[in-house]
Parts: sequence; structure tokens; C-alpha cells
Amino acid sequence: MSILELDSKGRLTIPKQIRESLGIGKKILVINAGDHIKIIPLPSDPFKILHGAFNTGKPFRDLRKQAELAAEREARGR
Repeated sequence: MSILELDSKGRLTIPKQIRESLGIGKKILVINAGDHIKIIPLPSDPFKILHGAFNTGKPFRDLRKQAELAAEREARGR
């Protein structure tokens, strides 16, 4: 645990040991969680992380039709 101090512009520096242990690179996501904040490291190349994650084996045309049908059902309230 570290107690950090904000500079005059409201910035803080996350200690190197913490950045390295969490794999924090250039970008983070900061979430206002009410009485505290959450800091989530973001990957430097999100497409590399997602490669193959959505491999469904279905043609794009079929996926699009399926999404359109789901959107129509949602719009009708079903």
C-alpha cells in the first residue's frame, strides 16, 4: 500500500514497483466508484489481446442478420 500525493495539476505518479507488478503501460482506465476510484490497466494493443476471441466460424452475413433480428425483438419489447 502506498500513500500518494497529487501535484499542483491534480496528477499522481504510481510508483514503478506497482506499475511493473500490474503491467501498467501508457494507458489506464479510471472509474469513479463513489467513495473511491478504480484504476484498471489497459493493454497497449487491444486488438492483439482480442485476436481470435470472436471466432465463431459463422459468416459475417449470418452474424449481422442475427444481430438485426435481436435488435428488432428488443425494439418491440420482447
